Amino acid sequence: MKLLRFGPAGQERTGILDDQGRVRDLSAHVPQLAGRAVEISALNRLRELDLSALPIVETPGRIGPCLAWVPNFYCIGLNYVRHAAEAGAEPPTEPIIFSKASSALSGPNDPIVIPRGSEKTDWEVELGVVIGRETLYVSEDQALDHVAGYCTINDVSERSFQIERGGQWIKGKSAPGFGPIGPWLVTADEVPNPQALNLSLDLNGERVQDSSTDDMIFSVAQIVSYMSRFMKLMPGDVIATGTPSGVGMGMKPQRFLRPGDVVTLRVEGLGEQRQEVIAAD
Repeated sequence: MKLLRFGPAGQERTGILDDQGRVRDLSAHVPQLAGRAVEISALNRLRELDLSALPIVETPGRIGPCLAWVPNFYCIGLNYVRHAAEAGAEPPTEPIIFSKASSALSGPNDPIVIPRGSEKTDWEVELGVVIGRETLYVSEDQALDHVAGYCTINDVSERSFQIERGGQWIKGKSAPGFGPIGPWLVTADEVPNPQALNLSLDLNGERVQDSSTDDMIFSVAQIVSYMSRFMKLMPGDVIATGTPSGVGMGMKPQRFLRPGDVVTLRVEGLGEQRQEVIAAD
């Protein structure tokens, strides 16, 4: 299934794509696509619905974030071999875990707002993982059974806030609009191998990131299992699993986002995002 949310910000309704790519209104069955609504058992009940009986949405308009809210928005740092190399870092021996503020959540085509005082706002296409059941002390062999689905994420990052201002990375990851997710939450049954997905990002029409999840240092199963040793993952939690090489910080000379830039990104089978870059008021 491909689940989505459509409508003006704060007024989104839940939808599902039918076999012809049309949006069907699912909001009578799922008022808020988040939390317990994305438990694997809840998603299995949705599969019993007759999609042809759901209303067609002729003009869905704006596509919102594929989840209405997230209990936690986790990220994995330096998780691609070539990205670690371009950052001048040794590949980590254990996953680097940090968070984005949940208030960073935004729609896949909402603008990226460069925050006040920003000098180095950067892009990061990533595979997103949505947790589908409470997960604690799960083995790698069982980890993917705890995944509800996957989505495209742009882990927008302000590098000077992240690296040059001391403290933890969350400062550079959490400005409003720095967490575009979607357009769809694609259920796990449609992604048989999350380690074989192409992902790419274009800046003003030029391809700057072009890779595959097979370059990940830690697989999705390893990440979920590892994290569950230290915390209980909850239904609706999102994990951004790291970005491949080609970020602005790794360019020579470095290149960061400016008002007027346009970013387009996609993960194979999970849909495309398009964001125009604007300055904060």
